[in-house]
Amino acid sequence: MKKSNLYTRGGDRGTTSLVGGERVKKNDVRVEAYGTVDELNAAIGLLMAECGPVDTEAATQLEEISCRLFDLGSYLASIGKDGAMLPPPSEAAVTALEKQIDAVDASTPPFKCFLLPGGHHAAAQAHVARTLCRRAERRMLDVADAGYPLELSALEWINRLSDYLFALSRHLNHVTSTPEIAWKRLEN
Repeated sequence: MKKSNLYTRGGDRGTTSLVGGERVKKNDVRVEAYGTVDELNAAIGLLMAECGPVDTEAATQLEEISCRLFDLGSYLASIGKDGAMLPPPSEAAVTALEKQIDAVDASTPPFKCFLLPGGHHAAAQAHVARTLCRRAERRMLDVADAGYPLELSALEWINRLSDYLFALSRHLNHVTSTPEIAWKRLEN
């Protein structure tokens, strides 16, 4: 069996195809949104690798999140003015992520100050993923602002994901006995 080419040359002039075949410029708001979700998914992959030796349950949760991010990217690539061809994350997915947040957060002591990104390498990577998640959320809002009918559950899920990643960063520092870094106001 002959392998397919990894390159098609179809995007050489700055366009790409969305789900359904519509050709758009590579800087279309929908491409920006699913491209940012893809960047986030790559960061989640690195975080998964970092979590494996520290917390296998977290690594398993991240694998599920990675699959959902792929689904979210596909959803964003299928949105047209009349709706999407593929489904967004469901309300059940939002609820499941909330339960994961609660479970991870319950494993850490309360915090009484703002925390800086850092600590254990895996925790720091969770913060990198969290910031990419917030950017993906902003790009998704750009899609809605451009007049595409973005489902609320998609925004809810990506918003919860950033909360999960913050809670996970704290959890990873806690299980590795790595001190969290408190923010301190500096004198000018």
